[in-house]
Order: sequence, then C-alpha cells, then structure tokens
Amino acid sequence: MAKDIQKWNPEDPQEWATTGKAIATRNLWISIPSLLCGFAVWLYWGIITVQMLNLGFPFAKSELFSLTAVAGLAGATLRIPSTFFIRIAGGRNTIFFTTALLMIPAIGTGMALQDANTPLWQFQLLALLSGIGGGNFASSMSNISFFYPKKQQGLALGLNAGLGNFGVTTMQILVPLSMTFGLFGGDSMTLQTASGTLIGKIPAGTETYLHNAGYVWLLFLVPLAFAGWFGMNNIRDEHVSPHLGSPFSSFLIISFMLLIAVFTAGSGLWLMLPEAANGSGFNVPKEFVLLLVVVVTVLLLRMIPGDVGTNLKRQYRIFRNKHTWVMTIIYTMTFGSFIGYAAAFALAIKVVFGYQHVMVDGVMTHDMVNPNGPSALMYAWMGAFIGALIRPVGGMISDKMGGAKVTQIISVVMFFSALGVAYYLKVAYASATPEQYFVPFLLLFLLLFAATGIGNGSTFRTISQVFDKEQAGPVLGWTSAIAAYGAFYIPQVFGEQIKATTPENALFGFAAFYGICILINWWFYLRKGAEFHNP
Repeated sequence: MAKDIQKWNPEDPQEWATTGKAIATRNLWISIPSLLCGFAVWLYWGIITVQMLNLGFPFAKSELFSLTAVAGLAGATLRIPSTFFIRIAGGRNTIFFTTALLMIPAIGTGMALQDANTPLWQFQLLALLSGIGGGNFASSMSNISFFYPKKQQGLALGLNAGLGNFGVTTMQILVPLSMTFGLFGGDSMTLQTASGTLIGKIPAGTETYLHNAGYVWLLFLVPLAFAGWFGMNNIRDEHVSPHLGSPFSSFLIISFMLLIAVFTAGSGLWLMLPEAANGSGFNVPKEFVLLLVVVVTVLLLRMIPGDVGTNLKRQYRIFRNKHTWVMTIIYTMTFGSFIGYAAAFALAIKVVFGYQHVMVDGVMTHDMVNPNGPSALMYAWMGAFIGALIRPVGGMISDKMGGAKVTQIISVVMFFSALGVAYYLKVAYASATPEQYFVPFLLLFLLLFAATGIGNGSTFRTISQVFDKEQAGPVLGWTSAIAAYGAFYIPQVFGEQIKATTPENALFGFAAFYGICILINWWFYLRKGAEFHNP
C-alpha cells in the first residue's frame, strides 16, 4: 500500500521535479482506467436497452428510455456527495472503494439480463446503483486536481476526464462484442430484429449473450480495485485531507453519504415516473424534480453531525462565490450535452432511423421496422469517442489560448450544429425513408460531440485559474455533478419529444440554452473589465 503524503506542494519546482511528478503521474494513470469503468457501468443502459428492444423484452420504448434516465439522475445526484469525498475520506480510500462498489451493479445486471421476464423494477434498481459510476467522476477530478500545479492542470484534468470519458466509447464497442459469444456461460437469447456491432450487422435469429454486458466489467474492476489500494496515495496536507481517519471509517462515511444521494434520487424518480414505470403517477415536472433532488441532497449532507458536517461546512463556502454558479451553467452546456447525448444517441438512432414513418388511415405511424435503417450499435460509439478523444486537446489549447476564448468558439459551433441536427431529425421523423437523412444527421451530431469535448477541457482550465487551491477541487466536483444531470434530462426530453412526434424540438431547446451560455461566458470572462479575463 502506498504511503500517505503528509506535505504536498506541486507548485514548488524542485519538489515537483524530484518526487512530485512521479507520484502525480502514478495516481493519474490508475485514476484514468478506474474512471473509465465508472462511465461504462453508469451509461451501459443506453446500449443494453437497444439490445433489449432487439431481443423482444416485454417493455415499451418509453419504459426503456426510463432506464437511461434513472441511471442519469442517480449518477448526477451521487456526484454531489462525491464532490466532497477527497477532503473527508482521502484520495486512495475514495477511488479504491467507489471502484470496488461498481462490482455490485455489474454483477446484478448480468444476473437480471439472463431472464427476459425480470421485472422492470429490478432493472430500475440496478440502473439506480449504476449511478455510482457517474458519481465517481466528481471525486476523481477533485482528487487529481490536488496532485498537479496550476499550469499543468488543464492537460492533467483533460487526460483524466477525457480518457475517463472513453468509458462511454469502450462500453459502446465492448458490450455489443461481448454479447456475441458465451464468455461467462449461461443461456443465450435469440435476436428478433437485426442488431449490430462495430464490425458489422448481426441478423435476426442469431444467438446472443446479453448478460455479458454486466459481467464483462468484472475483468477490469477487480484488478483496478487492487491497483487503487496499493498504488494511489492519500494526501494529508491541510488543503486536501487534513483530518483523515482510518480506511474503514472512510468507507463508512462514503457509504452513508452515497445512501443519502441514492435515497433522494430514488424519491425524485418516484415522484416523476408514471405508475406504469413504477412511479407515483403524479407526473411531477422533471425540472422541479431536479431542483428538489439537488436542494434536498445538499441539505441532508449538511445535517451530518460531527467532523463530517464541519468539514462540509467549510467546503460549502464555494456556494458563496458567484463564479461557482457561472461555471456550473457553462459546464452544463459542455459536459451536460456530451453525457446526455452519449446516453440518448443509440436509442435515438434506433427510434428515428430504424423505423419507417408512414401515414395509415390519415394517422402518422412510427412502428414499422425500416429494413434499410442504420444499426444504432454500429454508429453510436462514434460521438462519445470523438468527444472524449478531443477533450485533452481542448485542455492543451486552452492552456495556450485561454479557456474562456476556446469556450466561446465552441459554444457558437454547438449552437449551429444543434440547429442542423434539429432540421434533419424533423424531416427524418416524417419520412418513410428516414435513412436518406442519416449521413448529414450523423456528421452534424459528431461535430456537436467534438465541440462538447473541446469545451469540457476549456471549462476545467477556467475553473483551475479562477479558484484557489482549496476551492478548485470541490468546484470541479460540484460543476460536474450538476452538468451530469444532462445524462438524465436529455434522454427524458428526447423520449418525451419522440412520443409527441416532434424530436426536433429537443434540439431547438438545447440550441437556445447554448445561445444564453454564449452571452454569460462573454459577460463574465471576455468583456473588457471582467474580473477574470479569459482565464
């Protein structure tokens, strides 16, 4: 087990050159694959639900969309407590334990997918628990921010987040491939409609092993848990984790804080979901649910007694800084869009381009399978791949050009790309041959993903420059927590607008939000006389 570090000052050039850089690099390269698996387990419902549709699981499309929404809301909510884990529980303790916890939803998902008669509530519970992987981003980014000097944080955070985001792409490639053979044994299921993988289309009638989608992650999670425990460090410095207890006490604190977030997320989902999807049937607006979940989670965490509550009170000082809220909005534009589109992309391709949209007795129908439709699983990985790959580039460019300037440029690109995607969604969803619009739709969406990836890097560069050493870590975690609600909100909006036969309205709404963010970024960071100019 790596020793705890008592004093840490990466801003000291001599300390950094002799010991600091090697320690930081080791922690970074264990953190990255751990975060990658977190993203994979969090968002694999976007691929699993497509395959459940292909295998004829007895759920409506709206119910399958609810699984991605459940995971999205849970992952974002669990980021709120995860924001504060490093100061309370230490970096090594946190990364090891939260990585190990991912084995629970991975095993459970594998077991549930072996039976097509598994009830919806079990899948919803597993989607809720898979949110642990989403929550890990906040603690991981906060932890890495403490290891690097400010001038290198753009690249370091870009690598951790960008390569960690590759968990989405890795999952979108590995899950379909793992289903093609009996890697973990068990009974196979028969495809009722054609599916696909990175290497080609799989025809209907083919035997597939859907349960591998959960079990396959154990091949990585087990060794990564060992690597985190024996290779990473806790920093006991005054600005990082000054009052660190034993590992066991840290695990208990993490578990209790995560349970609070699971409770609030689950309660919010119950308020919002219809009775058919195991909800209350109250149809509480999702925007109200999001606000309620965030506020109640923050308040319940603050009520924890003892040293934990005192520690949180100190970290809650970030909420008095107006730039915390500004950067929360801007990062929601970039990362919220990236993670939301990644969660919804595959199912959106399947629903819009995988079916013919024809008039029957004067009524537009959307249930006839399109034999010429593209395979969602062959293309869905591309967006997240591009967005994740380019994120470190966004950090490097921003280290040279300034984060706010880069953010402004990509915001404009996102605005016009969203409008273009909206147009092609509209014409495709009204066509008996939607496949003819797929190529421009795909290209514009990939451009949108690329812009979000660059923006993810540029916004974190801005945060590292605007906030001091103690606040930068919690702010990174908090902004990522709120932005992660995109993984819940965007699939929900897509699902609602597809049900209303107006999927283009979702993108029109997102474009309007991007326009507002352009103005906010200019006002606070680019206009003459701004408190921080192009940080």
